[in-house]
Amino acid sequence: MKSVARQRLRVVVLGGGYAGTMAALRLAPYAQVTLVDPADRFTERVRLHELAAGRPEVGHSRAAMLRGTGIEHLAARATGLDPGARAVHTDCGRTLLYDRLVYALGSHTDLRGPGDGDAPGRAPWAGAFTAESAAALHKRLRDGPGALAVVGGGLTGIEMAAEIAEAHPGWQVRLLTGGEIGGGLSVRGRDHVRTVLDRLHVRVEEGRRVADGDDAGADAVLWTGAMAAAGSLARDAGLETDPATGRILVDAALRSVSHPDIYAAGDAAAARTPRAGALRMACATALPTGSHVAGAILAESRGAEPRPLSYAFLVQCVSLGRHDGLIQSVRGDDTPRERVLTGRPAARVKEQVVRNAVRVLRLAARRPGAVPFIPGIGR
Repeated sequence: MKSVARQRLRVVVLGGGYAGTMAALRLAPYAQVTLVDPADRFTERVRLHELAAGRPEVGHSRAAMLRGTGIEHLAARATGLDPGARAVHTDCGRTLLYDRLVYALGSHTDLRGPGDGDAPGRAPWAGAFTAESAAALHKRLRDGPGALAVVGGGLTGIEMAAEIAEAHPGWQVRLLTGGEIGGGLSVRGRDHVRTVLDRLHVRVEEGRRVADGDDAGADAVLWTGAMAAAGSLARDAGLETDPATGRILVDAALRSVSHPDIYAAGDAAAARTPRAGALRMACATALPTGSHVAGAILAESRGAEPRPLSYAFLVQCVSLGRHDGLIQSVRGDDTPRERVLTGRPAARVKEQVVRNAVRVLRLAARRPGAVPFIPGIGR
């Protein structure tokens, strides 16, 4: 590291979501940072259920967010990694050389079914809408009332079903899940979710296993099942990844276990801490891990050993339409406590949590040195 510390460190950040943007902003005063992301807008992914229901915009100008930071935004996709040459190849023809790489390409809804041995699974949900196609789903909802099946009883499915049912009462909304809704919630939390969904006339079908979109029996199907990390680029480059999730295997400082000059943050990282265990994919873990990899790279550049990631869960926040919500208190390992906040107060808290994520990024652009002192973000 001493050889690169004499000059301005070259850092390439792949992915401009919560984790990648945070890492880039914290590194900007100390390194030559290139942020690779094809989109010219930063998307508040935690608002995609609002976009599906009719909110006109859930994005922010990336140029405005990065203005004055010195970060170069390359509007392109990474098409290949060459860890030996420390190079990133992009679809715009540029090859970027790096001293350190931050892999923060996030995750996507997995439309495939389970595979058979080494064979990949088929894609039974290929014709379904997902959170990523929220804008297209809203257009379909505007085209006329009908029956919508939301498949998946996790928090994404719950938020989507409630938001759409409230905003489009002409649609018959069903929530289908093979288990019970809100499996990670407390009894009180699940009871409140069921009460609100019933009030919004969402028909909940628990224990309902659906083979594919055709089996859902609806005019439109929204698949909110498993998430998969965007790890193919890393895997193809020879980085060690978790075969079950596609996430990059990392050490306690979030360095790739096979290529320590590459850090992973957000949903792309198979991160864990002593208090939390394995970190789930979420905005709540993206910002802290993005901040942590920046701090770790800066520590390395100064000849210090990076600190291990320290993180514990605190709450789960659930939107139940615009006027109700659930704030579920959890232990550090994300298991639920019985304490909950519900109704309009919970909706207001959830809204502030979502707004604060963008506020923290804007603060990081203006005063990156203040980020380590923000509760819940850490070093």
